[in-house]
Amino acid sequence: MKRHNGWTLLYWPLVALIVAVSVFPLLYAVSTSLKQGAALFSPTLWVDAPTLANYVGLFWQQSFGRNLLNSAMVASGVVLLSLGVSLLAAWSLGRVNFRGRGVLMLTILAASMFPQVAVLSGMYELVLALGVYDTPGALLLADMVITLPFTVWVLVTFMSQLPKEVEEAAMMDGLGLLTLIFRIFMPLLWPAMVATGLLAFIAAWNEFLFALTFTISPEHRTVPVAIALVTGGNSYEVPWGSLMAASVIVTVPLLLLVIYFQRHIVAGLTAGSVKG
Repeated sequence: MKRHNGWTLLYWPLVALIVAVSVFPLLYAVSTSLKQGAALFSPTLWVDAPTLANYVGLFWQQSFGRNLLNSAMVASGVVLLSLGVSLLAAWSLGRVNFRGRGVLMLTILAASMFPQVAVLSGMYELVLALGVYDTPGALLLADMVITLPFTVWVLVTFMSQLPKEVEEAAMMDGLGLLTLIFRIFMPLLWPAMVATGLLAFIAAWNEFLFALTFTISPEHRTVPVAIALVTGGNSYEVPWGSLMAASVIVTVPLLLLVIYFQRHIVAGLTAGSVKG
């Protein structure tokens, strides 16, 4: 009993410390984004005279709204394409026995181990050859190099754990292959698809190197590139308030998505549990 009470006393301070370390950067960014002038250099979190001038300036002086729309379109497209391709690949790799399946899986895993800079030149040549440079298509293609190996591996793991009886019953009813995958297996894989889709969205939303390399027009930039190019009135001045406002705008949608889909993941896992 004493040992249990000791662990309890240690547990809550650790939880408080982890929460404080995790939340403090966001609180500091929100606080700084509401300041102007000399108040930007004040270390206090409390803002005496809060202002939304930094947020207004982002949308008034720059095309930040367009950049947000570009990031949302690219990230959503990457999620849809990655999950669609991964679902088909998961069925073939998780349900069909063929020679070389293990080698193919290791190849997919190895593709995800290369850093972005290692494949940058090859992706640049591919983007130029396809004629999609400085278009959203270039970012869709490049970001799938990051997200596709991960989504395939996760869905293959879940797909291989589904009972064979489900597939056999569907085949006996005369269902086609695509109907089997998208009408039978996809609902069963919904918790895994939500989790992998969320991580793929975050990866595409925050991607910087490919977005900086494959887009040059301001109307095609995504928010990470737009934040890097935020400038003040003086070329030597660092616009801390605008940078913090942009960081808050970019972070809040991701927090809302994580909170919302976390509830759906738990609900999906509970609904799909097997009673013994």
